[in-house]
Amino acid sequence: MNLTAPNLARPFDASRLLAQRFAALSHPARIDILKHLARLDACCCGDVVQKFDLAQSTVSQHLKVLVEAGLVSFEPDRRRSRYRINREALSGLSESVATLVSTCCSSR
Repeated sequence: MNLTAPNLARPFDASRLLAQRFAALSHPARIDILKHLARLDACCCGDVVQKFDLAQSTVSQHLKVLVEAGLVSFEPDRRRSRYRINREALSGLSESVATLVSTCCSSR
């Protein structure tokens, strides 16, 4: 599995990361946030709040989950933090899902 993360020497580690990324994608708001970030270079939490009419605390929590899963990167920028989609991680996730489906669905 190509998940583009450090220290994935053991297959169980790759499976754990895949599960974490699936969990991060398990909420519709987080999927919408990813789609929004994909259209931008970077944005702050307030931009997402305005786009989706969600409470700032809710958006912050969703962004935190996405950052912890490695699907979004975070960088402090003075008083406003900037969030950016991690395209490499998403690409790795796509490859991992394809491999998983291929492995599980191939005929014996």
